[in-house]
Formats: sequence, C-alpha cells, structure tokens
Amino acid sequence: MPRSTKGTAPTGYQEVWMRAIATVSLSGDLRTKLEAIARAGFDGVEIFENDLLSFDGAPADVRNLCESLGLKILAFQPFRDFEAMPEPQRSRNMQRAERKFDLMEQLGTDFLLVCSNVSPQASDDLDQAAADLRELAERAAKRGIRIGFEALAWGRHISDYRDAWEVVRRADHPSLGVVLDSFHILSRGHDLSTIGKIPKDKIFFVQVADAPLLNMDILQWSRHFRCFPGQGRLPLKYFMAALAKSGYDGPLSLEIFSDAFRAAPTEATALDGLRSLILLENLLPNGPWAGSIPPAPRYNGIHFIEFSLDEDSAAPLGEFIGALGFRHVGRHRSKNVELWKQGDIHLVLNFETDSFAHTFRLLHGISVCAVGFRVDDVDKALTRAKTFKAQLFRGLVGEGEMEIPAVRGIEGSLIYLVDDEAAEDRQWRTDFELFDQASRDEAGLTRVDHLSYVLPATQMLGWQLFYHTVFGFEAEAEHEIVDPHGLMISQAVTSPDSSIRLPLTISQARDTLPGRFLSEYQGGVQQIAFASHDIFASVDALQARGLPLLKIPGNYYDDLEARYGLDEELLEAMRSRNILYDRNDEGEFFHAYTETFSGRFFFEIVERRGGYHQFGAANAGIRLAAQAAHSR
Repeated sequence: MPRSTKGTAPTGYQEVWMRAIATVSLSGDLRTKLEAIARAGFDGVEIFENDLLSFDGAPADVRNLCESLGLKILAFQPFRDFEAMPEPQRSRNMQRAERKFDLMEQLGTDFLLVCSNVSPQASDDLDQAAADLRELAERAAKRGIRIGFEALAWGRHISDYRDAWEVVRRADHPSLGVVLDSFHILSRGHDLSTIGKIPKDKIFFVQVADAPLLNMDILQWSRHFRCFPGQGRLPLKYFMAALAKSGYDGPLSLEIFSDAFRAAPTEATALDGLRSLILLENLLPNGPWAGSIPPAPRYNGIHFIEFSLDEDSAAPLGEFIGALGFRHVGRHRSKNVELWKQGDIHLVLNFETDSFAHTFRLLHGISVCAVGFRVDDVDKALTRAKTFKAQLFRGLVGEGEMEIPAVRGIEGSLIYLVDDEAAEDRQWRTDFELFDQASRDEAGLTRVDHLSYVLPATQMLGWQLFYHTVFGFEAEAEHEIVDPHGLMISQAVTSPDSSIRLPLTISQARDTLPGRFLSEYQGGVQQIAFASHDIFASVDALQARGLPLLKIPGNYYDDLEARYGLDEELLEAMRSRNILYDRNDEGEFFHAYTETFSGRFFFEIVERRGGYHQFGAANAGIRLAAQAAHSR
C-alpha cells in the first residue's frame, strides 16, 4: 500500500510505504494522540478499542478528526477470544462481531484485527478455528470489511504465527488474512522462514515492536517493556529480511505497550516512533523499503561548548575556568559573547539578552545551551538529520559572519555541525576579534573527553534513538549507580570512532544529584570532562591556581590498594591529589573532579591509558557521596 506522502521528502530519499502507529503506543487522550501522530508525519493509525471507549464523542467524530488531520484509520483492534469457542459463546461472538462492524462503519475503517484466543474454554481444534474465522470473514465481506488473524505469543492454543497462517489457509476466504507482529514472533524465537512463503496478498497487516531481552513472563514482557525499533535487542533485521521475501507491500505499523511511553510526552514519543520506522525500513540496505540515507559522517570530537550566562555569573565562571587553565582569547564582533581556549577545547560564553541562549537560560538557568560537533561532511550530516526528522535551527547571523547549521537537541539545546576546515580556525577568525593565541600558562587539558546529560527517566529511550538515528551513535552498556539518596542509571551514546561520548543519566529519586538537577534546572549538561595526557601534572597546575577539587575519602585509597595492589608511590600520588582510578582488560582510567560551580555543573579531568573506553562507573558512588557530603 503506497504512502500518501505529506510535504517534501529530503533529497534522495524516496518515501514509499505507509507508516502507521497504534494509539495504544502513546500517552494522553485519543484526540491528543491523533494530533501528535499527524504532526509527527504518520499516514495511518490503528484505533485501539480502549481509546475509542474513553473518547468523549461518537465514532464518526473520530473519523472526521482523522480525516481533518490527514490520517487514514487502517485498523480497529483488538477483537479477543473469538475462535474455537463452544456454544453459546460462539453465537454470542458472532453477534458481538456484528456490533463491532456497525461501529467500524461509523469509524470509517474496513479492517478488524482478531487476536488468538486465550480463554480456557477454547478448543485446540484448528479446523473449528478455521470454520469460525471463515464465517466471520463471510459476515465481514458483506459489510466491505476484512479480518486479520494474529497469533498472540501467549495464546492458549495458537501462539505461533505459523499456526495462525495454517488456520487462515484452511479457512480459505478472500476477506481473511494473517497479521504478523514482530514481538509475538521474535519473543518466542520462532523460525522466520515461513514468512517468506506466505502469499503477500494473505499478509493483511504487519505490526512491529522491539524490546529489551528480559527473562520474564512473556505477557508481562509484552505489556510493559515493548519499545520502538532501534531501542531494544530483538533481531528485527532478520524479521524484515523474511518479510521482504514475501513481497509484502502493505503498512508497517508500530504497536507498543510501555510503561515509560505511557508517562512520556505524547509529541516526543510520536516523533520517536516515526524515526524508528525510518530506521526499520533501512535495516536492509538493499531491501524494498530502503531509502538513500547517507551514513553518519566522520566525527572529530566536540569542537566547542557554549554556556548561557548572565552578567552576574560572568566573573565567577571566568575565574573558575581560568583556574582550569583556560584563557580569554576572543570577543565576538557583534554579540556579547566571549571565547576561551585551552588545547583543542573552545568554551563560548554567551551573555546575549536577545538570543536563543537567553531563551534557553530562562528555562534552564546558567547552563550549557549548545555544543559543536566537528564533522567531515556537513551536507551529509544535515541530510541524515533531516531524513530522521530532526528539527534544524537557524539563528541570527550578522553581516560577514559564518552561518553554522544546527540541530535542536531533545531538551531544546543546540548541536552545531562544524566542518573540519572551519573548525581549524576560520570560524573563530571570521566571527571573533582574537587576542594573543600563544599556548601558555595552560593546565595540560587537551580536548573534551565527554559530556554527561541529565534527563527525565521516561526519555532515556528517546534520547538514545535520537542520537542513533540522527547522528549514527551507538548505546553502550547500562550502569546502575548508587547515590546516597537513591538509585541512578547511566548509559552512554558514542560516535562510531568514540571521539564524542555522551553519558545519559536518569534517576527517579528526587533527592539524588541528577534528581535535584532535573527538578531545579530541567536537566541538560551537568558534567563536563576534559582529557589530559598527564593528569598528575594537570591536577598540580589546577591546585596551584587554587581550584577547589572534590575531596575523596581516605578509605577509598585503602580499598584501591587491596583491590589492585597498586604501587605505594602511585597510590600516594593519587591520594594527595584526590584522583580516582579504574582499570579493565583494555587499560587504565584516572580521573578527578572539581567542586560544583554555582550548584549547576561540575568538571572532570581524565586520563585514559591503553584502550580504556569506559567512564569509571565503579567510582561513581564514591564521587556522588563526596558531592553529597560537600553540599551539606
């Protein structure tokens, strides 16, 4: 079924397939859901029965609303516990179906999804199931309605899509087809080869969902932990490969049951859903759904970090980053903006009152409002971003100044895309009056190692999907970290070459460090880590400048000695400088923390040795306890 395209697709990307989503996938009432689905760019929708029952209006009103939004109602669902029932339940089911047909005519949809029976009264007789579905399809055909039969993974007798297909095959009615659901199939580990053998005109509908790999009751797994493609670990690529062999050309529809999504903002979740479908369509590079989406660009680290400040915070932050070894090296030619530099690190301090930075500051206070990613091909990066529905940003540009394209991040901050040539020095020489550029009196900090974001717990999957689709980043392992006031979870997204690392942190406990930051400042960047080739020399330089470092308890170093058997001289060198330590099979990690600036964000100094690519998660609890003690 071809998509009814809306608007203009990005250059080189051919939008062909109808994209849909079930209303059960989103939070909010039915009207809110439908409006968000339409704004995200979907073409079709499955109306979930509970959403319709709670709607304050007639089914015809839903039909009119969808038509006004440009949405096609592709299905009404679910119709439960139908096939292979004894009398009198069988006759009642037929009467119940006729009433659903009446409703569907008002709703304006011609497709009813029937899921396999879970009732203990159901028979295991496939011939009876086929006869029941054939009669249902015959009744439906008289009303211009089609029936799709789906095997629930926990169905009493039919829990395998192959059995559902066998029932449809035996029923042999043109108005009856099979519904394939990736979760029900992949969660059971069913063989996928039969999918390619089902005639494409008998596959009436395809629903897709991903999920984390959890060892739990399959019904609970399904009802609470489904997620969008790209957010879980189910082998969707193999499912799509099998589907491609069938020649199926109908809608791809998301059906998600998730506690997190039920609490997440409706608009953001709908947009995530559309991004996930685009990702799904392109899992097979040469598949029938694939478009010409460019690969992610080559990254070369974080080029700059921009802070939004007011005049009162200018001097204190200047003193703080000056003690970190940064020098004030430039002033913007037309704006109240300063440039500070050390090594290959650029800090932009924005004091403008009529700007994006000012608007961001009103919501988040003194904060990091933008970062710059250094890329080898800006056009390719922008094409990919637009394909995955990222919102582009264009700020005010003065005469003779450079226009640097930017993408809005999920929390509203900006991510600028700077090409290698501009990043060398053209950007700064064009837009800034530069002072003495000689590298001197620095502290040995060379580049941005990572930035840590705090975000609402319900948005972790959305952030991961955003960075995976728009920028091609991958999510690393999840870490549970104990704060003195509760539990927090951290999971990093990183560029393919690891030159950009972004740990994402959530906590549902209000009094943890990230919990307080989220409550007071709506989240964003809380931790900024700078790399050093010699952390001991860097810390000595910082301490000589009077920079307050976070004090680490002596017990920590006693435990280090017991765990790792470190040389006493090295141990004492770390103890005297409040440097923490971690190691794994790949290498070693040394890191130290500043005290928190103005209760907002703090800095970390790190040195990586060998191939260590983690973030010292084993020390996070020590750091959090020290920060909690310092804040008392």
